[in-house]
Amino acid sequence: MESLSYKTQSANPSTVEKQWWVVDAEGQILGRLASEIAKVIRGKHKPSYTPHVDCGDHVIVLNADKVVLSSDKLDKKIYDRYTGFPGGRRTATARELRTKKPEALVESAVRGMLPKNKLASKQFFNMHVYAAPNHNHQAQQPKELKFDI
Repeated sequence: MESLSYKTQSANPSTVEKQWWVVDAEGQILGRLASEIAKVIRGKHKPSYTPHVDCGDHVIVLNADKVVLSSDKLDKKIYDRYTGFPGGRRTATARELRTKKPEALVESAVRGMLPKNKLASKQFFNMHVYAAPNHNHQAQQPKELKFDI
């Protein structure tokens, strides 16, 4: 019997080629931007996507403080965190979080769009968020990535 000339190739950590991308978040809507970044971090934009392997690329997000939230979410969207002690729930609105730590808005949105497993925890570290238009990853020679959103 003749074997097939085509076979499904499954990626593994030794065959994955990671690239570096730069995304400018200025004027972008937070949720739409986060969903596109999550796709690139997971590797779903590649034909060699394999669900159980970290085959995604590194993404550098610039100008995270200039991301746009639609409607009146700046004042109504609430972010929770817990200290670990009884009654230790702390809340902050999106406006408060933007003034204290603007990177946290993008990080929280992307983290929520990744699956809830150990692999996603590792993939999350492929994203580097900066509030300013500068970054310190010039040695990796990142390419600019534009989304049609």
